[in-house]
Amino acid sequence: MLFIIDFDGTLSVGDALDAMLDRFADDSWKDLEADWLEGNISAIECMQKQLDLVKVDQVTLEQFFRGIQLDASFIPFHKHISTFSKVAIVSDGLDHAIKVATKNAAIPSMPIYANKLHFKPNGVSISYPFRNENCKAGNGVCKCKIAEELTTDVGGPVILVGDGKSDFCLAKHADIVFAKGKLITHCEKENIPFRRFQTFAEILDVVKQWDTTKNLPVSSLHKNLAA
Repeated sequence: MLFIIDFDGTLSVGDALDAMLDRFADDSWKDLEADWLEGNISAIECMQKQLDLVKVDQVTLEQFFRGIQLDASFIPFHKHISTFSKVAIVSDGLDHAIKVATKNAAIPSMPIYANKLHFKPNGVSISYPFRNENCKAGNGVCKCKIAEELTTDVGGPVILVGDGKSDFCLAKHADIVFAKGKLITHCEKENIPFRRFQTFAEILDVVKQWDTTKNLPVSSLHKNLAA
C-alpha cells in the first residue's frame, strides 16, 4: 500500500508557494497563475517565470519556510499508516520549503519528491529532477510516474491525498482519492470516486476502519469512500 501526500494546501494549511510569492514577488505572479489554471501555459513555464520574480535572500526565505503552518493532525495520521504502508510527500512545489517546514514541525522523516530550489544572490531558481518529458499534465513533478515506481517495490493500492491541479492526473489512476479544494471539483467533473476531507484527522478516522492485516482487494477499501 502506498500513500501519496501532496504538500501545498494539503499537508500545509495554506498554499505555501502562493504565500511565498505574495510575500516576495510582485503581483504579476497572479497573472501567470491564471494563465496556468486556464491551460495557456504549462506548470513548469508558470513556476519558472514566477520564481524569476522572487527577490529575497536565503536567510529570510528559510525563516519564512519555518513559519509555514502544517496540519497538526498529520503526525498521528502518519504514525498509524506508516505501520502498514509506505508514505511519500509528492509535490509540484519546492523541495527546500517542504524539508524546512516539516523539520520545523517535527514531522517524521519520509521520502520527499519535489522540484529543487536553488538560491542565487537576492533570488531563487528551480530545476526538475522528477520531470517526465511525457507527462501530459506538463508538471515539474510527474506524480503518476513516481507512484508507478514506488508501487513496484511495495505494491498497491495507491491512495492519493491532494487538493489541486497537480493532483488531477494521478487522481484518474489512483485506487483511492481523498480530495479537497480544486481536486473535489475535478473529481466530480470526471466522475472519479473520492472522499472529501479538510484535515488528516478525518482521513485517519476512515483509514482506521480498514482491515489492513489482510490483503484486501481495492474494492473492499472503496466501501468507505462515499463522497
